[in-house]
Amino acid sequence: MTMASDLLPRRLGFGEAADLAVERAMDADPRVIVFGEDVPIIRRRLLVKFGPGRVLGTPISESAFLGAGVGAAMAGLRPVVEIMLVDFVAVGLSALLNEATKLDTFSGRRWHAPLVVRATCGGGYGDAGQHEQALWGLLGGIPGLSVVVPSNPADAAGLMLAAIQSEDPVVYLEHKLLSAMWLEWMGGARRANVTFDVPSAGAAGLVADPPDPVPIGKAKLCREGRDLTVVSVGVGVHRSLAAAERLDIENGLSTTVIDLRTVTPLDTGAIRTAATKTGRVLVVDEDYVHFGLSGEVAAVVAEAGLAATVGRVGTAGAIPYARQLEDAVLPSVERIVEQSLRLCR
Repeated sequence: MTMASDLLPRRLGFGEAADLAVERAMDADPRVIVFGEDVPIIRRRLLVKFGPGRVLGTPISESAFLGAGVGAAMAGLRPVVEIMLVDFVAVGLSALLNEATKLDTFSGRRWHAPLVVRATCGGGYGDAGQHEQALWGLLGGIPGLSVVVPSNPADAAGLMLAAIQSEDPVVYLEHKLLSAMWLEWMGGARRANVTFDVPSAGAAGLVADPPDPVPIGKAKLCREGRDLTVVSVGVGVHRSLAAAERLDIENGLSTTVIDLRTVTPLDTGAIRTAATKTGRVLVVDEDYVHFGLSGEVAAVVAEAGLAATVGRVGTAGAIPYARQLEDAVLPSVERIVEQSLRLCR
């Protein structure tokens, strides 16, 4: 029986919020299963509750278990397939690029692949360029694939629930700087002398139980201003809000900040509305700056015929291992402020 107190919002960490959404989805639908590397350990709470028939470990072979996820989805299940790091999706990319996302089109909508691929992403903790990539631009370029990147616990839960309920494949990316478990695992004792710039507003917050689904493809207005629009996802949203506060205090600039929440489908209406109002758009994108999200946002502005100036703060190349070099490459509050001032001049 559900008690009234269970319906009250709870303060949860980012990863806990996503886990709660998976648990509630598994409560409601016996077709929802979870599998991936070390999942019985990482999701041991789910294992205890739902058993090894619905929470399964796999060999270290992304191509094998991503392919198994597509097959399970075609057979009527709703799998949540976990990849530890999104960098490793390259090993099994064919399952998404050539199979899951083509299924509905090639079958005339008779077949679907309601598959969620859950993976960590992002840098800022010293693990170098094979473990800290974002890659949402690469994945967002695949037709038929939705890519969601929540920035706070409430959205982490809501987007996870929406992803599991979707009839089409979704990649769900959680930034490691927002997840206490992943940060401890990837950047814990072996880096005890290193501090991490973790946005507190993203790492923990109030989450409804059961969570409310967040519509995939719907951006959120976090701050409204008149001089400049900054759009971002994940940790970049918090960096953008901090930069907006500095720009207001130090330079008298009023900044709109939009959390896209979804890389694809992109909320083009929110982008166009804000760009029309401010006439300047800055994209803060931890992914690679070339041929990715930042260029897509610029295209949205240009194709709408708006007289708006567009700038971007992104990652230009491979992420270095040395922390000082890594900090210089990834988007930061300082880089956002600097580029914002350039746009406004």
